[in-house]
Amino acid sequence: MRALPWRRLRGALLLPLLSVILGFAVGGVAVYASGASPVDAYTALFQGAFTNINALPETLVTTTPYILLGLALAVGFRAGLFNIGAQGQLAFGGLFGAFVAYNLPGWPAIPHILLAVLTGMAAGFLFGAIPGFLKARFGAHEVITTIMLNYIAALFVDLMVNHGPMSDPKRALPETPPIDPGTQLPLLIPDSRLSIGLLLALLAVPAVWFLIERTTTGFRIRAVGLNATAARAAGISVGRTMVLVMGISGALAGLAGVIQVLGVDGVMTPAMLSNYGFDAIAVALLARSDAWAILPAALLFGALRSGSSFMQLQTQVSADLTSIVQAAVIVFVAAPLLVRWIFRLREAPAPTVSIGEGGLAAAPPGEGVA
Repeated sequence: MRALPWRRLRGALLLPLLSVILGFAVGGVAVYASGASPVDAYTALFQGAFTNINALPETLVTTTPYILLGLALAVGFRAGLFNIGAQGQLAFGGLFGAFVAYNLPGWPAIPHILLAVLTGMAAGFLFGAIPGFLKARFGAHEVITTIMLNYIAALFVDLMVNHGPMSDPKRALPETPPIDPGTQLPLLIPDSRLSIGLLLALLAVPAVWFLIERTTTGFRIRAVGLNATAARAAGISVGRTMVLVMGISGALAGLAGVIQVLGVDGVMTPAMLSNYGFDAIAVALLARSDAWAILPAALLFGALRSGSSFMQLQTQVSADLTSIVQAAVIVFVAAPLLVRWIFRLREAPAPTVSIGEGGLAAAPPGEGVA
Protein backbone atom coordinates (compact mmCIF):
# COMPACT_ATOMS: atom_id res chain seq x y z
CA MET A 1 0.00 0.00 0.00
CA ARG A 2 1.41 3.38 -1.01
CA ALA A 3 1.88 5.96 1.71
CA LEU A 4 -0.53 8.85 1.80
CA PRO A 5 0.81 12.02 0.18
CA TRP A 6 2.23 14.45 2.68
CA ARG A 7 -0.43 17.07 2.03
CA ARG A 8 -3.26 14.63 2.79
CA LEU A 9 -1.48 13.32 5.88
CA ARG A 10 -0.88 16.86 7.11
CA GLY A 11 -4.52 17.68 6.56
CA ALA A 12 -5.63 14.59 8.43
CA LEU A 13 -3.58 15.63 11.47
CA LEU A 14 -3.80 19.39 11.21
CA LEU A 15 -7.53 19.96 10.93
CA PRO A 16 -8.48 18.05 14.12
CA LEU A 17 -5.68 19.80 16.03
CA LEU A 18 -6.81 23.21 14.84
CA SER A 19 -10.41 22.30 15.71
CA VAL A 20 -9.32 21.53 19.27
CA ILE A 21 -7.42 24.82 19.51
CA LEU A 22 -10.44 26.75 18.27
CA GLY A 23 -12.67 24.85 20.72
CA PHE A 24 -10.49 25.91 23.63
CA ALA A 25 -10.44 29.46 22.30
CA VAL A 26 -14.24 29.56 22.31
CA GLY A 27 -14.24 28.17 25.83
CA GLY A 28 -11.73 30.83 26.86
CA VAL A 29 -14.02 33.55 25.53
CA ALA A 30 -16.87 32.11 27.61
CA VAL A 31 -14.67 32.08 30.73
CA TYR A 32 -13.55 35.66 30.13
CA ALA A 33 -17.15 36.77 29.63
CA SER A 34 -18.00 35.28 33.03
CA GLY A 35 -15.34 37.45 34.69
CA ALA A 36 -12.70 34.75 35.28
CA SER A 37 -9.26 34.23 33.82
CA PRO A 38 -9.04 31.67 30.98
CA VAL A 39 -5.38 31.05 31.85
CA ASP A 40 -6.22 30.24 35.46
CA ALA A 41 -9.14 28.04 34.41
CA TYR A 42 -7.17 26.00 31.90
CA THR A 43 -4.19 25.73 34.27
CA ALA A 44 -6.44 24.30 36.96
CA LEU A 45 -8.06 22.01 34.40
CA PHE A 46 -4.63 20.65 33.41
CA GLN A 47 -3.62 20.19 37.05
CA GLY A 48 -6.83 18.37 37.87
CA ALA A 49 -6.35 16.05 34.90
CA PHE A 50 -2.63 15.28 35.03
CA THR A 51 -0.42 16.70 37.78
CA ASN A 52 -2.31 16.40 41.07
CA ILE A 53 -2.10 13.29 43.26
CA ASN A 54 -3.90 10.42 41.51
CA ALA A 55 -4.94 12.83 38.75
CA LEU A 56 -3.40 10.86 35.89
CA PRO A 57 -4.82 7.47 36.99
CA GLU A 58 -8.28 9.04 37.33
CA THR A 59 -7.95 10.61 33.89
CA LEU A 60 -7.07 7.21 32.44
CA VAL A 61 -10.07 5.69 34.24
CA THR A 62 -12.25 8.28 32.53
CA THR A 63 -10.48 7.77 29.21
CA THR A 64 -11.04 3.99 29.11
CA PRO A 65 -14.77 4.05 28.22
CA TYR A 66 -14.15 6.87 25.75
CA ILE A 67 -11.68 4.66 23.86
CA LEU A 68 -14.14 1.79 23.50
CA LEU A 69 -17.14 3.98 22.77
CA GLY A 70 -15.17 6.03 20.28
CA LEU A 71 -14.17 2.81 18.51
CA ALA A 72 -17.80 1.69 18.56
CA LEU A 73 -18.93 4.88 16.83
CA ALA A 74 -16.00 4.82 14.41
CA VAL A 75 -16.85 1.30 13.20
CA GLY A 76 -20.36 2.47 12.39
CA PHE A 77 -19.12 5.61 10.65
CA ARG A 78 -16.86 3.55 8.37
CA ALA A 79 -19.97 1.73 7.14
CA GLY A 80 -21.94 4.94 6.74
CA LEU A 81 -24.04 4.23 9.86
CA PHE A 82 -24.61 6.73 12.69
CA ASN A 83 -24.93 4.74 15.91
CA ILE A 84 -26.48 7.06 18.50
CA GLY A 85 -27.31 4.07 20.70
CA ALA A 86 -23.90 3.50 22.31
CA GLN A 87 -25.27 4.69 25.66
CA GLY A 88 -27.99 2.04 25.66
CA GLN A 89 -25.61 -0.67 24.44
CA LEU A 90 -23.18 0.28 27.20
CA ALA A 91 -25.98 0.01 29.78
CA PHE A 92 -27.03 -3.43 28.53
CA GLY A 93 -23.45 -4.67 28.60
CA GLY A 94 -22.93 -3.41 32.12
CA LEU A 95 -26.25 -4.82 33.37
CA PHE A 96 -25.79 -8.35 32.03
CA GLY A 97 -22.10 -8.38 32.92
CA ALA A 98 -23.00 -7.39 36.48
CA PHE A 99 -25.62 -10.15 36.65
CA VAL A 100 -23.00 -12.77 35.85
CA ALA A 101 -20.43 -11.12 38.12
CA TYR A 102 -22.50 -11.17 41.31
CA ASN A 103 -23.89 -14.64 40.66
CA LEU A 104 -22.08 -17.96 40.31
CA PRO A 105 -20.29 -17.85 43.69
CA GLY A 106 -17.33 -20.17 44.00
CA TRP A 107 -16.31 -19.97 40.35
CA PRO A 108 -12.57 -19.54 39.65
CA ALA A 109 -11.70 -15.90 39.11
CA ILE A 110 -10.44 -16.00 35.51
CA PRO A 111 -13.34 -18.03 34.02
CA HIS A 112 -15.80 -15.92 35.99
CA ILE A 113 -14.30 -12.68 34.65
CA LEU A 114 -14.20 -14.02 31.10
CA LEU A 115 -17.82 -15.13 31.29
CA ALA A 116 -18.92 -11.74 32.64
CA VAL A 117 -16.99 -9.87 29.93
CA LEU A 118 -18.26 -12.08 27.12
CA THR A 119 -21.82 -11.84 28.44
CA GLY A 120 -21.64 -8.05 28.51
CA MET A 121 -20.23 -7.95 24.99
CA ALA A 122 -22.87 -10.39 23.73
CA ALA A 123 -25.63 -8.27 25.28
CA GLY A 124 -24.22 -5.16 23.62
CA PHE A 125 -23.87 -7.01 20.31
CA LEU A 126 -27.49 -8.19 20.29
CA PHE A 127 -28.83 -4.81 21.40
CA GLY A 128 -26.74 -3.07 18.74
CA ALA A 129 -27.75 -5.51 16.01
CA ILE A 130 -31.45 -4.64 16.46
CA PRO A 131 -31.25 -1.24 14.71
CA GLY A 132 -28.96 -2.80 12.11
CA PHE A 133 -31.62 -5.39 11.33
CA LEU A 134 -34.37 -2.78 11.23
CA LYS A 135 -32.26 -0.70 8.84
CA ALA A 136 -31.47 -3.66 6.57
CA ARG A 137 -34.92 -5.23 6.56
CA PHE A 138 -37.31 -2.29 6.77
CA GLY A 139 -35.19 0.76 5.95
CA ALA A 140 -35.71 2.27 9.41
CA HIS A 141 -33.16 5.03 9.95
CA GLU A 142 -30.57 3.97 12.54
CA VAL A 143 -30.46 7.43 14.15
CA ILE A 144 -34.14 7.22 15.09
CA THR A 145 -34.10 3.58 16.20
CA THR A 146 -30.93 3.90 18.27
CA ILE A 147 -32.25 7.00 20.04
CA MET A 148 -35.45 5.17 20.92
CA LEU A 149 -33.50 2.10 22.06
CA ASN A 150 -31.49 4.33 24.40
CA TYR A 151 -34.73 5.14 26.23
CA ILE A 152 -35.68 1.46 26.30
CA ALA A 153 -32.30 0.52 27.73
CA ALA A 154 -32.37 3.25 30.39
CA LEU A 155 -35.89 2.34 31.50
CA PHE A 156 -35.12 -1.39 31.48
CA VAL A 157 -32.03 -0.88 33.65
CA ASP A 158 -34.06 1.27 36.05
CA LEU A 159 -36.79 -1.38 36.14
CA MET A 160 -34.31 -4.12 37.00
CA VAL A 161 -32.13 -2.19 39.44
CA ASN A 162 -34.49 0.24 41.17
CA HIS A 163 -36.34 -2.10 43.56
CA GLY A 164 -36.50 -4.68 40.78
CA PRO A 165 -35.27 -8.28 40.54
CA MET A 166 -31.62 -7.18 40.30
CA SER A 167 -31.68 -4.57 43.08
CA ASP A 168 -29.74 -4.93 46.32
CA PRO A 169 -32.20 -4.72 49.25
CA LYS A 170 -29.34 -3.80 51.58
CA ARG A 171 -28.58 -0.57 49.72
CA ALA A 172 -30.57 2.65 49.88
CA LEU A 173 -29.49 3.68 46.38
CA PRO A 174 -30.74 1.79 43.31
CA GLU A 175 -27.96 -0.61 42.37
CA THR A 176 -27.21 -4.28 41.93
CA PRO A 177 -25.57 -6.42 44.61
CA PRO A 178 -21.77 -6.04 44.71
CA ILE A 179 -19.90 -8.21 42.26
CA ASP A 180 -18.09 -11.31 43.47
CA PRO A 181 -14.62 -10.25 44.73
CA GLY A 182 -13.05 -12.74 42.34
CA THR A 183 -14.43 -10.85 39.35
CA GLN A 184 -12.85 -7.53 40.34
CA LEU A 185 -10.38 -6.60 37.61
CA PRO A 186 -6.80 -6.34 38.92
CA LEU A 187 -5.50 -2.82 39.47
CA LEU A 188 -2.66 -1.44 37.39
CA ILE A 189 -1.70 1.11 40.05
CA PRO A 190 -2.20 0.30 43.76
CA ASP A 191 -4.51 2.60 45.74
CA SER A 192 -6.17 3.84 42.56
CA ARG A 193 -9.20 2.88 40.48
CA LEU A 194 -7.19 2.17 37.33
CA SER A 195 -7.61 -1.48 36.38
CA ILE A 196 -6.51 -3.71 33.53
CA GLY A 197 -9.67 -2.58 31.80
CA LEU A 198 -7.43 0.13 30.32
CA LEU A 199 -5.28 -2.58 28.74
CA LEU A 200 -8.36 -4.24 27.27
CA ALA A 201 -9.39 -0.90 25.75
CA LEU A 202 -5.89 -0.35 24.36
CA LEU A 203 -5.88 -3.84 22.83
CA ALA A 204 -9.21 -3.08 21.16
CA VAL A 205 -7.58 -0.29 19.13
CA PRO A 206 -5.25 -2.47 16.99
CA ALA A 207 -7.94 -5.16 16.86
CA VAL A 208 -10.47 -2.74 15.33
CA TRP A 209 -7.83 -1.28 13.02
CA PHE A 210 -6.88 -4.74 11.78
CA LEU A 211 -10.53 -5.68 11.31
CA ILE A 212 -11.32 -2.59 9.26
CA GLU A 213 -8.11 -2.24 7.26
CA ARG A 214 -6.76 -5.78 6.83
CA THR A 215 -9.67 -8.22 6.61
CA THR A 216 -12.28 -9.16 4.04
CA THR A 217 -14.99 -8.16 6.49
CA GLY A 218 -13.37 -4.77 6.89
CA PHE A 219 -13.24 -4.34 3.12
CA ARG A 220 -16.98 -5.01 2.95
CA ILE A 221 -17.58 -2.49 5.73
CA ARG A 222 -15.57 0.19 3.94
CA ALA A 223 -17.20 -0.60 0.62
CA VAL A 224 -20.69 -0.23 2.07
CA GLY A 225 -19.65 3.04 3.66
CA LEU A 226 -18.27 4.39 0.38
CA ASN A 227 -21.25 3.45 -1.76
CA ALA A 228 -23.85 0.88 -0.70
CA THR A 229 -25.32 0.64 -4.21
CA ALA A 230 -21.96 -0.11 -5.82
CA ALA A 231 -21.10 -2.54 -3.02
CA ARG A 232 -24.34 -4.43 -3.65
CA ALA A 233 -23.56 -4.55 -7.36
CA ALA A 234 -20.15 -5.99 -6.52
CA GLY A 235 -21.82 -8.89 -4.70
CA ILE A 236 -21.57 -7.65 -1.10
CA SER A 237 -24.55 -8.31 1.17
CA VAL A 238 -25.26 -4.78 2.34
CA GLY A 239 -27.97 -5.80 4.81
CA ARG A 240 -25.84 -8.45 6.49
CA THR A 241 -22.94 -6.01 6.69
CA MET A 242 -25.14 -3.39 8.36
CA VAL A 243 -26.34 -5.86 11.00
CA LEU A 244 -22.77 -7.04 11.65
CA VAL A 245 -21.39 -3.50 11.91
CA MET A 246 -24.05 -2.40 14.38
CA GLY A 247 -23.49 -5.60 16.35
CA ILE A 248 -19.72 -5.01 16.55
CA SER A 249 -20.35 -1.42 17.56
CA GLY A 250 -22.71 -2.62 20.31
CA ALA A 251 -20.20 -5.23 21.51
CA LEU A 252 -17.51 -2.56 21.96
CA ALA A 253 -19.96 -0.37 23.88
CA GLY A 254 -21.03 -3.36 25.98
CA LEU A 255 -17.37 -4.04 26.79
CA ALA A 256 -17.06 -0.46 28.06
CA GLY A 257 -20.01 -1.05 30.37
CA VAL A 258 -18.80 -4.33 31.80
CA ILE A 259 -15.28 -2.93 32.36
CA GLN A 260 -16.80 -0.06 34.34
CA VAL A 261 -18.70 -2.54 36.51
CA LEU A 262 -15.85 -5.01 37.05
CA GLY A 263 -12.99 -2.54 37.21
CA VAL A 264 -14.33 0.67 38.75
CA ASP A 265 -17.79 0.70 40.35
CA GLY A 266 -18.26 -2.89 41.49
CA VAL A 267 -22.03 -2.49 40.99
CA MET A 268 -24.41 -1.50 38.22
CA THR A 269 -26.43 1.68 38.71
CA PRO A 270 -28.96 3.38 36.41
CA ALA A 271 -26.74 6.45 36.10
CA MET A 272 -23.49 4.61 35.31
CA LEU A 273 -21.39 6.50 32.73
CA SER A 274 -24.24 8.86 32.03
CA ASN A 275 -23.88 10.72 28.69
CA TYR A 276 -20.61 8.96 27.81
CA GLY A 277 -22.26 7.43 24.75
CA PHE A 278 -23.15 10.86 23.41
CA ASP A 279 -19.73 12.35 24.18
CA ALA A 280 -18.21 9.45 22.25
CA ILE A 281 -19.76 10.87 19.07
CA ALA A 282 -17.41 13.82 19.46
CA VAL A 283 -14.47 11.47 20.10
CA ALA A 284 -15.13 9.54 16.88
CA LEU A 285 -15.70 12.72 14.87
CA LEU A 286 -12.52 14.32 16.17
CA ALA A 287 -10.58 11.14 15.31
CA ARG A 288 -12.21 11.11 11.87
CA SER A 289 -13.16 7.47 12.45
CA ASP A 290 -9.50 6.38 12.53
CA ALA A 291 -8.88 3.69 15.15
CA TRP A 292 -5.44 4.94 16.18
CA ALA A 293 -6.59 8.57 16.35
CA ILE A 294 -9.26 7.50 18.85
CA LEU A 295 -6.54 7.31 21.53
CA PRO A 296 -5.56 11.02 21.68
CA ALA A 297 -9.18 12.08 21.13
CA ALA A 298 -10.36 9.88 24.02
CA LEU A 299 -7.55 11.15 26.26
CA LEU A 300 -8.57 14.74 25.52
CA PHE A 301 -12.18 14.16 26.47
CA GLY A 302 -11.17 12.05 29.47
CA ALA A 303 -8.94 14.86 30.69
CA LEU A 304 -11.70 17.44 30.22
CA ARG A 305 -14.12 15.39 32.29
CA SER A 306 -11.58 14.40 34.92
CA GLY A 307 -10.11 17.86 35.46
CA SER A 308 -13.33 19.86 35.42
CA SER A 309 -14.15 19.33 39.11
CA PHE A 310 -10.75 20.60 40.29
CA MET A 311 -11.02 23.56 37.92
CA GLN A 312 -14.39 24.49 39.41
CA LEU A 313 -13.05 24.11 42.95
CA GLN A 314 -9.99 26.27 42.31
CA THR A 315 -11.38 29.00 40.07
CA GLN A 316 -15.17 28.85 40.58
CA VAL A 317 -15.51 28.43 36.82
CA SER A 318 -18.38 26.06 36.17
CA ALA A 319 -17.50 22.53 35.12
CA ASP A 320 -19.91 23.12 32.24
CA LEU A 321 -16.98 24.88 30.54
CA THR A 322 -15.86 21.45 29.36
CA SER A 323 -19.20 20.97 27.62
CA ILE A 324 -18.70 24.29 25.83
CA VAL A 325 -15.25 23.20 24.68
CA GLN A 326 -16.56 19.81 23.52
CA ALA A 327 -19.45 21.37 21.63
CA ALA A 328 -17.19 23.93 19.96
CA VAL A 329 -14.74 21.21 18.92
CA ILE A 330 -17.60 19.27 17.31
CA VAL A 331 -18.73 22.37 15.43
CA PHE A 332 -15.26 22.99 14.00
CA VAL A 333 -14.68 19.31 13.19
CA ALA A 334 -18.00 19.26 11.35
CA ALA A 335 -17.12 22.44 9.44
CA PRO A 336 -13.61 21.91 8.03
CA LEU A 337 -14.11 24.65 5.45
CA LEU A 338 -14.60 27.13 8.31
CA VAL A 339 -11.33 25.99 9.92
CA ARG A 340 -9.53 26.30 6.59
CA TRP A 341 -10.95 29.80 6.12
CA ILE A 342 -9.92 30.94 9.60
CA PHE A 343 -6.32 29.72 9.18
CA ARG A 344 -6.16 30.37 5.42
CA LEU A 345 -5.35 26.75 4.59
CA ARG A 346 -5.49 25.33 1.10
CA GLU A 347 -7.72 22.32 0.63
CA ALA A 348 -6.01 18.97 -0.04
CA PRO A 349 -7.18 17.05 -3.08
CA ALA A 350 -9.90 14.55 -2.29
CA PRO A 351 -9.46 10.83 -3.03
CA THR A 352 -11.42 9.25 -5.85
CA VAL A 353 -13.08 5.87 -5.93
CA SER A 354 -12.21 3.16 -8.43
CA ILE A 355 -14.26 0.12 -9.27
CA GLY A 356 -12.36 -2.81 -10.70
CA GLU A 357 -12.38 -6.56 -10.56
CA GLY A 358 -11.57 -6.48 -6.86
CA GLY A 359 -14.48 -4.17 -6.03
CA LEU A 360 -14.26 -0.71 -4.54
CA ALA A 361 -11.05 1.02 -3.59
CA ALA A 362 -9.90 4.55 -2.85
CA ALA A 363 -7.43 5.90 -5.38
CA PRO A 364 -4.80 8.55 -4.62
CA PRO A 365 -5.62 12.02 -5.93
CA GLY A 366 -4.79 12.62 -9.54
CA GLU A 367 -5.28 9.02 -10.69
CA GLY A 368 -8.92 9.43 -11.68
CA VAL A 369 -11.54 6.75 -11.91
CA ALA A 370 -10.68 3.41 -13.47
